[in-house]
Amino acid sequence: MIADEVELKLEFETAPFLHSLFANDTGELRFLEEALGVRTVTRDGWLLVVGPPEGVESVRRIFADLEQAKRGGAEITARDFRLAVEVGRRGGETGVSELTGVRLLGRRGRKPVVPKTPNQLEYLRTIESSDVTFGLGPAGTGKTYLAMAMGLSMLKEKRVHRVVLTRPAVEAGEALGFLPGDLREKVAPYLRPLYDAIHDMIGADEGERYLEDGTIEIAPLAFMRGRTLARSFVILDEAQNTTREQMFMALTRLGEESRMVVTGDASQVDLKPGVPSGLGEAVRALESVKGIGFVRFSGEDVVRHPVVGRIIEAYESARSTKLK
Repeated sequence: MIADEVELKLEFETAPFLHSLFANDTGELRFLEEALGVRTVTRDGWLLVVGPPEGVESVRRIFADLEQAKRGGAEITARDFRLAVEVGRRGGETGVSELTGVRLLGRRGRKPVVPKTPNQLEYLRTIESSDVTFGLGPAGTGKTYLAMAMGLSMLKEKRVHRVVLTRPAVEAGEALGFLPGDLREKVAPYLRPLYDAIHDMIGADEGERYLEDGTIEIAPLAFMRGRTLARSFVILDEAQNTTREQMFMALTRLGEESRMVVTGDASQVDLKPGVPSGLGEAVRALESVKGIGFVRFSGEDVVRHPVVGRIIEAYESARSTKLK
């Protein structure tokens, strides 16, 4: 052992339990070593850590966090392990155990929906405490999916009577009459991601039942005009594609005992050139209004394929360089 290094031996009841804490992949221990400048040896049910005091102490905190999450029923993935390492390295407050402690819709043999990043946890807490929540940031950060999970959870708990999902059908110019079929068939191509999320969370049969009786309503934003949505959980998706008039109209539909989540990505506006996005105006106007919360996501919150996060970061870097 080198001077000024310390060692720590972490012991667990079985080797399988210990291995589950690093996703049963010793390659993840190499990630830990590189991130914290430590060396590790594992055998049977123990893990020996050697390195600088601050790195060894970070490992102790990381494995305490992972152990708490595991004993609480979580399955530790490679992503969870790396998040724990990053949080431990930075001395952050929101660890894996806190994230996995929030579980939505975990019934009938389905995996519960859980936040995967500290920002996602903040998002759920903001939705819980605010009348209107804006979830802003790139694709793949869970903005719509988590809002859907919260809405369906509140529906199951009878805190709201229905869930209303809407988005501007920009591709159809909001003029859907020329398309064949009834309303659901006309708008299905534009609202497919919302249907997919419902079926994923509560199953196709229950989802279709709710859609048929109106407990869950999915419609293009143009069909919200003139309505008051009481005792509802309203999700306005792809809000960057609203005009200023549409955004104002949507926000003023909210009735008693309702709440709304507005999601959008300012980098993916599909409006015609020269038409300003209603999302930008809403953010500027409502930033300090009581009862309205804002959560901003980044590439670090992307929970799709890992390469998606790298794509987003590369584009952000290239665009910022171009503006200089």
